[in-house]
Amino acid sequence: MFEMQDKHQLFHTIHQLSRKLTKHLNEALEPFGLYSAQWSVLYVLKEKGTLTQKELCDYLAVEAPPMTRTIQRLSKLGYIQLQTGEDKRKKFIGLSEKALEDFPKWEETVLRLNQKLVENLPESAQKDLRQLISSWIKHI
Repeated sequence: MFEMQDKHQLFHTIHQLSRKLTKHLNEALEPFGLYSAQWSVLYVLKEKGTLTQKELCDYLAVEAPPMTRTIQRLSKLGYIQLQTGEDKRKKFIGLSEKALEDFPKWEETVLRLNQKLVENLPESAQKDLRQLISSWIKHI
């Protein structure tokens, strides 16, 4: 049976992995003046299209204050556009033309990093890990 200490170690290990992945991603994005939190927002907007701040927060599991700061930084960099909806309190966030132009460079860098980070994991283990994490996320 999985003991309490083992569960503690499991979560500690996952946290360590998350921190290391974020560190590597930040280093890879540094030449573009981007950080992992910004990349996450840019990637989601590219994949899902225009979203509200609440939708971004919910999808990325980020609290509103840090998301506000990330959106402000991306807006200052010219990578996102803010549009007001019919309800003036609701703002929609989408990628700017500048972001759409630069996105392929960022994505290529991230894809190369991802490939490097999993190069020692067999394909079957990568697939199993992806399925396990996806399933766990759905149940949390």
